[in-house]
Order: sequence, then C-alpha cells, then structure tokens
Amino acid sequence: MSNRTIGISDSLYEYLLNHSLREHDVLKALREETAKLDMSIMQIAPEQGQFMQLLVSMIGAKRTIEVGVFTGYSALCTALALPDNGQVIACDVNEEWTDLAKSYWKQAGMIHKIDLRLAPAIETLQSLIDDNQSDTFDFAFIDADKTSYDQYYELCLKLIRPGGIIAIDNVLWGGSVADTKDQSDDTKAIRDLNKKLVTDNRVDISMLPIADGLSLIRKN
Repeated sequence: MSNRTIGISDSLYEYLLNHSLREHDVLKALREETAKLDMSIMQIAPEQGQFMQLLVSMIGAKRTIEVGVFTGYSALCTALALPDNGQVIACDVNEEWTDLAKSYWKQAGMIHKIDLRLAPAIETLQSLIDDNQSDTFDFAFIDADKTSYDQYYELCLKLIRPGGIIAIDNVLWGGSVADTKDQSDDTKAIRDLNKKLVTDNRVDISMLPIADGLSLIRKN
C-alpha cells in the first residue's frame, strides 16, 4: 500500500509493459523506427498512448485534435480508438516527420481518419474557430512547442465541447518544473500553464505522473 505515487524502477516498468501493453503491430513498428531518430525523445511512451486510446474510447470521441504530430504515433493511437467515421485534425509543420507518419497511418488502414494540416497550429486552430467549429470536438492532445502551450490550450478549450477532454503532455518536464534554478523559456511556459490550470474554474483537472507528466482537463 502507498499513500503517494510510487517510483518506477526499470524492472517495474518492464512488468508494467508486460502486464498491460496491448500495442498494435503497426504502432510497435513505428515506435521502433522513431527510436532510430536523433529526436526520438519526442516520442510518447507506449503506455501513455494506450491510456489515451482508452480515454478516447471511454468518452465516445468522434472528432479530435492533435497539436504536434512528430512521427505520428499518438495520432495513430487516437485514430485506432475512433469509429470508422471518426476524425483527427493533426497539426504540425514538419513535412519530413509527417511523411513518415503517413506511411504508417496507411499501413494501419487509418489514414482516412487523419486530416493532416501542415501549418502553424495556432493558425489551424483559429481557422477551425472561424469556421464555427467551436464546441464540436471531443478530445485534444497538445504536445508541441512549449512556449505556445497556453495559446494552444485556450484555442483548444474553445473547440472542445463541454465534457470534452484536453490532454497536455510533458507537464512535469523531466522534473524541471520543480527546479527553481531552471528558468529556461520552455520550463517557465510549462510551469506557468500548470499554475494557471490548477485555479482555472472553467475546467476540472488532474495531473498524472505518466511518462513525462500528462494533465487531463475536462471542460465544464
């Protein structure tokens, strides 16, 4: 028994994966190819992807947003959990990484569910608002440049329906958010958003110590 979150050793982490992870073959192949890249640290953890799949299924999501695609693992996780007529609006600016993503989306038979928008995410999200799509999305996942996190949050909050969920990645930032000596722009941006969320009465929140920290926000 424990009255606080336990630490995860390497052996316990392996146990967790071996007794929980049900990873689609294409997801596993994509994760393994992404691991070869110099920026592989940007890949979300497989247990986080599975958790988001479960969440998307539990809320009956049909329309979702992803801010920050990288090689497409999290978008594919979401797409696999959606009904056949479901949709992911996927926002990114890197054509090389998203070309890799598209190849795996095709392999998994999910590319018809994913609408990739290669443009600054703030522009894409604002265009959806301007197109009268506020309050029409069920789920959003934010995992992009940290200094824009607050802007992404505010735009996604407009787009998500009441009762919908926003998931924000990297909210523990490797522990740096609790290190007052770290005053980098990225750390301060995450720290400021975390401080804002804990008192934001427009939403219900829970910060989870999964992977690099994941905050779940439910719009009231």
